[in-house]
Amino acid sequence: MLKRLVKGIGLLATFVVVAAALTMFFNGSSAAQQSAPGNVVSGVFTRNPLQVALLQWYPANLTTTFAAGVGAERVAFDGANIWVSNTGVDNSNSGSTVTKLRANDGAVLGTFAAGAAPTGAAFDGANIWVADFAGGVVTKLRASDGAALGAFAVGSGPGWAVFDGANIWTTNYFSNNVSKIRASDGEPLGTFGLAASPAGMAFDGANIWVATSNSTVTKLRGSDGAVLGTFAVGSAPYDVAFDGANIWVTNYVSGSVTKLRASDGTPQGTFTVGSGPYGLAFDGAQIWVANAVSNNVTKLRARDGAVLGTFAVGNNPNGVAFDGANIWVANHGSNTVSKL
Repeated sequence: MLKRLVKGIGLLATFVVVAAALTMFFNGSSAAQQSAPGNVVSGVFTRNPLQVALLQWYPANLTTTFAAGVGAERVAFDGANIWVSNTGVDNSNSGSTVTKLRANDGAVLGTFAAGAAPTGAAFDGANIWVADFAGGVVTKLRASDGAALGAFAVGSGPGWAVFDGANIWTTNYFSNNVSKIRASDGEPLGTFGLAASPAGMAFDGANIWVATSNSTVTKLRGSDGAVLGTFAVGSAPYDVAFDGANIWVTNYVSGSVTKLRASDGTPQGTFTVGSGPYGLAFDGAQIWVANAVSNNVTKLRARDGAVLGTFAVGNNPNGVAFDGANIWVANHGSNTVSKL
């Protein structure tokens, strides 16, 4: 009995020593932190042995990268799969497809024709809508099998698409307006002019917010397209996201994102990110921003804009989407998507 007790105490002591060593290595040792040149997250390691065993090395893992088409531009999630629009070689508008990937493992489930230069994509609960920048149409694909259900005329240079619960909206870069069409049958419901060329947009549950090239974002009432306000943001705003209470806008030239209160457009802060911020997405607590020039993604805490990490992705990251568990980033220059 005494031998068993001594042996048990010895095993317990060994476990404590090992656990302490692991904790010191992963939590507090500056030497350990400095010895990991591949660390892409600024800050302190806070991993415990169980997290280490599960390969949870960082607050976000670059799980893997999957091949998409040439010029992977934007991403959309349909509840089970990731759709990637492939615009082709830079400035050529030579792409013509979208790629469908299974979200849980990245397996390619199909590649489908979607106009001359597919860009923005949106899911309406059953179908994927793809804006064709070169063709001036939006293409409707059945999400289950990618079958083409129609192509519907919008303005010139449609770049983004969003769904408002009943209708599809597109921003039309060259015609300085947005188009609204009924999702059930593609019937045009209105075209609404803007003061400058529009880029990204988002729906806040009642209104459409549109980033425009004159360093502003315009708020349109979803029911009738009436302008409810125009609010200053940074230089060259590109994309827009809604976090449940606030609107976030990427400012490509300024290297920042602007946060506005959705109810009245009051500025809530401007936060520095990487170089050339382009697409962004909200994951329920954080804002993720793809930085097209610095080839990384910045993670911001939504409530105060604090930077929680910066993560390397592929070349020229553009669109961002959240699948309920992971962040997906389209790498335009790498022809891939990264899963974080």
